[in-house]
Parts: sequence; structure tokens; C-alpha cells
Amino acid sequence: QLVESGGGLVQSGGSLRLSCAASEFSLERYHMGWFRQSPGKEREGVACLNTVDGTTYYADSVKGRFTISRDNAKNTVYLQMNSLKSEDTAVYYCAVRPTLFVSSAQAMCSITNPFWGQGTQVTVSS
Repeated sequence: QLVESGGGLVQSGGSLRLSCAASEFSLERYHMGWFRQSPGKEREGVACLNTVDGTTYYADSVKGRFTISRDNAKNTVYLQMNSLKSEDTAVYYCAVRPTLFVSSAQAMCSITNPFWGQGTQVTVSS
């Protein structure tokens, strides 16, 4: 099970940190990612982590503002979001996929069949 937290309402320019805690399995065997979906748009991968080599991939829209990280001891993956913009408003989902099935962080952000969390709403007011 993946449980996200940390979403909420924030003003433009502000920051939020999302957390995704895994239970009943270890994240060490999974690549991880954060996806988002806003009304009328397809779900997109915005930040992904290759758990084997530690490489990351970010969508151009969030590069330089968002950071994905993990804490193995807490079995949790994070998304630090800074300099938030109104266009960042979306439901954010964490996702994992076994390392066997995904070759890179960029590929992780493009997959359609990961194991999803339930999502957390992020709203950025302008």
C-alpha cells in the first residue's frame, strides 16, 4: 500500500513537501515516481527516481523546482516542491514499479501501469 500525504493549499511561490509511505513491501526493490493529473489533462510523470543507481528524471515543467528523494529507513519517498505556480495545481500520485520492469528514471515517468497511491490534492493560488 502507498499512502500519500502533504498536499494542501499554498500561495504561488510557496513550497510543499509530499510524502509517500509504503507498507507491506520495501521500496528498495522498486523504481519510484510522482505523477500528477489536473482536470481535463492526462496524468503525467513529473519526477522519477531510479532506485538502482539513484538517477532522477524531471519533466521540463518542474525542473529546478521539484526534487524527488527517498528515505530507506522510513520506506518513504518524497517530493519537495518549491516556487509553486498555479499550473502546478493537480492531484499528485506516487507510483512504484519493480526494477525488473523499468530501465531508467525517464522510463519510469512514462509508464502507464505502476502501482499507484491514492493521490493527494495540491492547490496553488495565484
